Amino acid sequence: MKAVRFHEFGDPSVLQIDDIDIPEPAAGQVRVRVAATSFNPVEGNIRAGYMQGPIPVTLPHTPGIDLAGTVDAIGEGVTGLSVGDPVIGFLPMAAPGAAAEYAIAPAEVLTAAPTNVPLVEAAALPLVGLTAYQALFEHADLQSDQRVLVNGAGGAVGGYAVQLAREAGAYVIATASGDSLDRAKAAGAHEVIDYAAADVASSLEQQVDALVNLAPISPEQFEALVARVRDGGVVVSTTAWMPTPGDDARAVRAITMYVRSDANQLAQLVAAVNANNLQIVVTERVPLDQLAALHAKAAADGISGKAIVVV
Repeated sequence: MKAVRFHEFGDPSVLQIDDIDIPEPAAGQVRVRVAATSFNPVEGNIRAGYMQGPIPVTLPHTPGIDLAGTVDAIGEGVTGLSVGDPVIGFLPMAAPGAAAEYAIAPAEVLTAAPTNVPLVEAAALPLVGLTAYQALFEHADLQSDQRVLVNGAGGAVGGYAVQLAREAGAYVIATASGDSLDRAKAAGAHEVIDYAAADVASSLEQQVDALVNLAPISPEQFEALVARVRDGGVVVSTTAWMPTPGDDARAVRAITMYVRSDANQLAQLVAAVNANNLQIVVTERVPLDQLAALHAKAAADGISGKAIVVV
């Protein structure tokens, strides 16, 4: 089979197409014929060698944390799945990924794919959808009628966070800029602040119950936003490379979150997609042999929205 792999850490040029044997599932595993995977910024950091401590991959390594495809073979002890089932999943980050014609997945990370979107587009859901879900409901404990500020709502995670918060009954304030302003509005934000044209903290008319930060901002900007969180509120950030500030004097909690694979939560997201309460938005599609070019684009200019890699 064909697989994209890197044999050494480095810039996007280390990614190459290899011909390798089709893997066999061990006990508790499933082999999936891959329809698509996606690009996530963490994969660029893994390829560059920046994540060898928390995510110790073995070289050569196949990227592709998100998986959408059909079950092709089942290992010993696996129940609830059959050959031919369309599935999606968030693969273990240190394991070989889905940028290949076939991928091995632990059975427990898989859930049935959405039925009302093309299977390839479902690859845009697992990692970013779970990040948004866990930020809002596990860490921020968001409730209906609360006010939440999603800072960085124009990105892939932000789009899901806006939709999920709105569907949960929260009042959603989103920050974005450029082309992503329209995506934040389309996702259902009640208010959208153009952070390139206005100071976000001073633009907030009222305090918020929760701040979900998805964007790289300066410590000064972060502190200013925290000041707009009510007493007893919460700050959740995905920017693990910088400290998440809180305010102990006002009982404002600070949480730096790390997403984890959770098939039950992913099944809830799929149910929302099937009920047309959650939209999967794909902004770019590339074939497998253009994955290196996609990594290069992300490193040079960034990727607006969510890109999938069609196998």
